[in-house]
Amino acid sequence: MKHTYLHALAPGAVVLKGENDDPNEIVTKAIGDLTKTVTDGQKSLGDRITALEGKGAKPDNKKDDPAAKLNERLDKIEAKMNRPGGTETKGEPSVEQKAFGAYMRHGDRAPDAELKVLTVSSDTQGGYLAPTEMSAEFIRDLVEFSPIRTLATVRTTVAPAVSYPKRTGITNAKWKGETQAQEGSEPAFGQVEIPIREVNTYVDVSNQLLADSGGVAEAEVRLALAEDFGQKEGLAFVSGNGVLQPEGLLTAAGIPEILNGHATLLSADQLIALMHAVPQAYRVRGSWLMNGGTLAKLRTMKDGQGNYLWQPSYQEGQPERLLGRPVVEAVDMPDVAANAYPVLFGDFATAYRIVDRLALSILVNPYLRATEGITRIHATRRTGAGVVQARALRKLKMAA
Repeated sequence: MKHTYLHALAPGAVVLKGENDDPNEIVTKAIGDLTKTVTDGQKSLGDRITALEGKGAKPDNKKDDPAAKLNERLDKIEAKMNRPGGTETKGEPSVEQKAFGAYMRHGDRAPDAELKVLTVSSDTQGGYLAPTEMSAEFIRDLVEFSPIRTLATVRTTVAPAVSYPKRTGITNAKWKGETQAQEGSEPAFGQVEIPIREVNTYVDVSNQLLADSGGVAEAEVRLALAEDFGQKEGLAFVSGNGVLQPEGLLTAAGIPEILNGHATLLSADQLIALMHAVPQAYRVRGSWLMNGGTLAKLRTMKDGQGNYLWQPSYQEGQPERLLGRPVVEAVDMPDVAANAYPVLFGDFATAYRIVDRLALSILVNPYLRATEGITRIHATRRTGAGVVQARALRKLKMAA
């Protein structure tokens, strides 16, 4: 639908303004027509003044002076042209209003001339002028790993392996009478060796990213490596195979086990039996080790008098307890399932050793792929672990 506006700019001058006409051209043409009219009027006025002077008469007042009227109208038009948006006549919608109206009537099919308005949604139409804000907060996935280091005994070494002398037997004294001869005996000894294992990887990062990120990229890579190595260590300390990995608590030979009696339901009686199967010297320093799923099952268990076995902690900083002993949650412990070992109990500081040969080492190598604009970041960790006193631990085995 087209709309036409009719404006009388001067006597005898009529301009039709269409929807797509340029307002500046209309006004320019109107001024030209008005100027011609003024010129013609002045000439006619001069003739009239001459005639009046010849008769000795003058205009009665200023309101009846045609030249004054024309000058007044011309001054108004010039003043309107000097105002912002002065090309628009009273009551005519603005360019933005016209564009909005056209969009409401036609949607995306509106004429292009009606839609030429800067928008944020299109980069080339002004979106580049409204860039997004880069937050200083960095979103990361949470990395969980088993806190075995907080339970075990940890030491460092400069050797490729550590050997622990171990006494495997005591002397054999006997009760004798007054004149009976004594018998000789000697203790037995052995050795436990913990070899150092290595875990490593590398990350390639473009030089441009390292330079343009202001150090953020390298810092994030280092943090990611530290979290990855911590996760891999925690898993190895629980279930490592002892070949390329450290020996894990669940794979070490010699740790006695207590049968649960059911494949999927934990037995409160067997948990009590598990705890008291550990020698008293180790039991008083013992802790429970299990994952969150097993912990949830235990929290619903009760003894014969209907009391919950689980004892929540009422003091900040103190661990929650099961049968009076602290509970440590380890994400790498297996779930309650057939033939699994979901629960460990014992004195982990006495039973398990972790030996660090090398702290997490990060080497930045900008030369290997320098011609490709790539920097390689190497990461290496050397550590070993193993069970040195199996008698201090017990594990619960679910039925097959």
